[in-house]
Amino acid sequence: MAAEKEMKAEELIDRLKEELKKEKDIQPPVWSRFAKSGPHRERPPQQKDFWYIRSASVLKRIYVDGPIGVSKLRTFYGGRKRRGYKPARFKKSSGNIIRKILQQLEKAGLIQKVKGGRKITPKGQKLLNNVGREAKK
Repeated sequence: MAAEKEMKAEELIDRLKEELKKEKDIQPPVWSRFAKSGPHRERPPQQKDFWYIRSASVLKRIYVDGPIGVSKLRTFYGGRKRRGYKPARFKKSSGNIIRKILQQLEKAGLIQKVKGGRKITPKGQKLLNNVGREAKK
């Protein structure tokens, strides 16, 4: 547990992304290449492995914040919507992307539903611990 919190988030997510690519249950849907990640974005994500990066980030967020739901994750991944000459406003991220990722992580056995959202399973915790330990070496 300490290893994940000591290392940089980008490094952990990058290594975790590679592990999630090996999972057969986590696959980006066809529409994910064309969909924006929220109303505050102007274009769809340009990274080829956006789905795996976001999945790794969501898994880490669930690990750190405990039971957490779609609404809180939408707020976390939201951002500023620029509205021309009007003042910018905060907009939540796309709920569909987050829901599909949570469903895939559940199917892979890395998270589980509980009252108040979703929490990490022992299998998911073991994956994060192994990635953290590997990165620390």
